[in-house]
Amino acid sequence: MESTNNITEFILLGLSQNKKIKALCFLMFLFCYIAILGGNMIILISITCSQLIEQPMYFFLNYLALSDLCYTSTVTPKFLTDLLLERNIISYTSCMAQLFTMHFFGGIEILILTVMAYDRYVAICKPLHYSIIMSKGRCHAMVTACCAGAFIHSFLQSLLAISLPFCGHNEMDHYFCDIYPLLTLSCTNTHRVGLLVVANSGMMGLVTFVVLMWSYYFILYTIRAYPAESRSKALSTCSSHVTVVIFFFVPVLFIYIRPATTYPEDKVFALFYTILAPMFNPLIYTLRNTEMKNALRKVWCHKLFFI
Repeated sequence: MESTNNITEFILLGLSQNKKIKALCFLMFLFCYIAILGGNMIILISITCSQLIEQPMYFFLNYLALSDLCYTSTVTPKFLTDLLLERNIISYTSCMAQLFTMHFFGGIEILILTVMAYDRYVAICKPLHYSIIMSKGRCHAMVTACCAGAFIHSFLQSLLAISLPFCGHNEMDHYFCDIYPLLTLSCTNTHRVGLLVVANSGMMGLVTFVVLMWSYYFILYTIRAYPAESRSKALSTCSSHVTVVIFFFVPVLFIYIRPATTYPEDKVFALFYTILAPMFNPLIYTLRNTEMKNALRKVWCHKLFFI
């Protein structure tokens, strides 16, 4: 597709044009962003400074917290700034950069969640082989594979966006640059590109979600024969993982699995996976995890003691 482009910037319409609503949203999402930074930084420091980093589950959780920080930071700072401004503008280059980085870190998060599900599957269903299967070298290889897979996904998504021609209309009914809002602004038939987006983003999300839910179903089926104490611990760990998966994937699937159309509700659903899920992940993984809570006490009580 030949790309002809006389657009140098896009106007982001954001969540609302009402000044009072924008001010309220600024305060609310500023609090959310501070909570995201604080919560995920606490997880990063707590795991890195404790023995938990040696355990595969917490090794992956460490990278999940890091990807959460990077992912939400591709969208939220610009979003918060725009809530204070009258006219919200993003250059064409910045828009493409935001699209690439958002899908890159979002892809890492999706794949890390998949690896975490595999880790729990091996730990519960093949406990005798766990230390061999989930060796340190293999864990590092899995994280590298997650980054490589996310890069390929993001590169293809960005390639589709860059190939789109824009001829005049540049008002985007969203608060960040994403592929579907860009498709509505393009001055060509985007049906084929829309199908490629569904194949790249939608099917990636759907297949990953199905694999995740199947693995957790298999885990729950396996632990039926476990003693009550072991079953309770496994259920506690898996339930927190499933909560994160549903909270993140349902809005993602709502947006990316359908044909290339946009709805006003898309902006609200996007808030779930760009801001709310990264904010709740630290709470879900710490409040329902005894080992994580113990690590928090040891690391932070030790630091406070020596201040």
